[in-house]
Amino acid sequence: MATTEDKTKIKTAIKRRKKEIYTPVVPEKQLGFVHNNVDCIGCRACEIACKDKNGLSAGPRFRRVQYIEGGHYPDVFAYKVNVSCNHCAEPACLPTCPTGALFKRKDNGIVDIDSTLCIGCRRCEAACPYGAPQFDPAENIVKKCNLCIDEIEAGRKPYCVMACMMRVLDIGTIEQMDSGQFETKAVGPNDEMVRQVKNFADPELTNPSIRFVPSSKGKVDS
Repeated sequence: MATTEDKTKIKTAIKRRKKEIYTPVVPEKQLGFVHNNVDCIGCRACEIACKDKNGLSAGPRFRRVQYIEGGHYPDVFAYKVNVSCNHCAEPACLPTCPTGALFKRKDNGIVDIDSTLCIGCRRCEAACPYGAPQFDPAENIVKKCNLCIDEIEAGRKPYCVMACMMRVLDIGTIEQMDSGQFETKAVGPNDEMVRQVKNFADPELTNPSIRFVPSSKGKVDS
């Protein structure tokens, strides 16, 4: 339940937001995820670690492991696509927020949220093509992955990454990933990282900060 102080803070934020012209933030560096769709076993340890760290109830899930299966015997296939907030370079959620609760950090490109300013309008939820903002009906506000910013600032990695027993999930700067200078156990010496796989929204929409090692059946024709 919002206090009188909270309501005053929100009203002030809305007035300020109405006067602002949205200007995209260009960060000093852009942190992002890499996920190996081939070697992921779908154990959901990352999901559990995320929910536990953020104290989430049964409904909201910041991280989601999608099981993709198909084909006809004997040509069958199965792989996993693991996503959360993609901390997009051009996030669709930010311009929709009437209070400015959502913001992009200048130093590392993380898309974060100030829950004390959230009014539960769910506009960000509707705008995001990846389902990242998660509505919590118990608190009537939206919550989302912030890349475990407290862990990042302490020099550690997010809970989901640390929980991955197969080491197929990692974080780093998108600049290093795209230049081939990123060293990680999630990517093998002969693996190729791509921006899009099947069952993932078009990256041209928001320029998401995530790269995949795709399954042969999950590759998107360029």
